[in-house]
Amino acid sequence: MASEQDRCEVHVIHPEKVAEARRRLLDDRAYASLAETFGALADSNRAKIVYSLLEQELCVCDIAAVVGISESAVSQHLRILRNLRLVKQRKEGRMMYYSLDDDHIHKLLDVCLEHVGHD
Repeated sequence: MASEQDRCEVHVIHPEKVAEARRRLLDDRAYASLAETFGALADSNRAKIVYSLLEQELCVCDIAAVVGISESAVSQHLRILRNLRLVKQRKEGRMMYYSLDDDHIHKLLDVCLEHVGHD
């Protein structure tokens, strides 16, 4: 429910502004993808995993030790992050290493952290 401070005191629609805003809207699929990406990062453990991969690649065991959760839980989180193309994997021998999928993910996290004041 909207609070009084979030509402106009009178109900007036500005047709030109509404038309311009609607014209600029992207396809609904773009917003669904955006929501999925932010939803994935809304989990604090997944956010920690992504943050831990900002500067280096890590294996599942390393990520579990950094984040403080089980390797099984890390694998489940990595599957979600991989499906959304936030992280990628590389196999070396019997080891699977994870890193950020591309530089956009680094920028996304930087901007979000700057916004919340922890950068």
